[in-house]
Amino acid sequence: MSDDKTLSDQLAVALFSEIFVVDQLARSRVAKALPKGMELSHFSVLNLLARGGEKSPAELARAFNVTRGAMTNTIGKLEWAGYVHVRPDWDDARRKYVSISPAGIKARDAAFSAIEPILEDAVKAVGREKVRGALPVMRDLRRNLTGE
Repeated sequence: MSDDKTLSDQLAVALFSEIFVVDQLARSRVAKALPKGMELSHFSVLNLLARGGEKSPAELARAFNVTRGAMTNTIGKLEWAGYVHVRPDWDDARRKYVSISPAGIKARDAAFSAIEPILEDAVKAVGREKVRGALPVMRDLRRNLTGE
């Protein structure tokens, strides 16, 4: 094996090891700060619906790279809590659409208020310029991994 290949492998392992650890730590800190009863998956769906409008369960499953069954479970919990509205597709009764409710907007905003200081503190600690410089790299990695 060439030295360039070994260095490239070590770089990839080091990069993704850091990403995995940061992901785990961030999820843990954010999950602890969320309002009682709200899971990270709930917040993520509410946040997407608040920004992106009505979506089908299949679109939500694709957006979060989870199975339709897992997304159906999450949507069911959010609907039970009154955070989303689920309606049939008027053109195709087999399909449904999910939108955020006024209670869901309030819950999302409360969750965001709870986690925003954690995120802001992390950015300040690292430095805004470093974070700004890392964002294009992270976006390129995401696009590469999703095939965009």
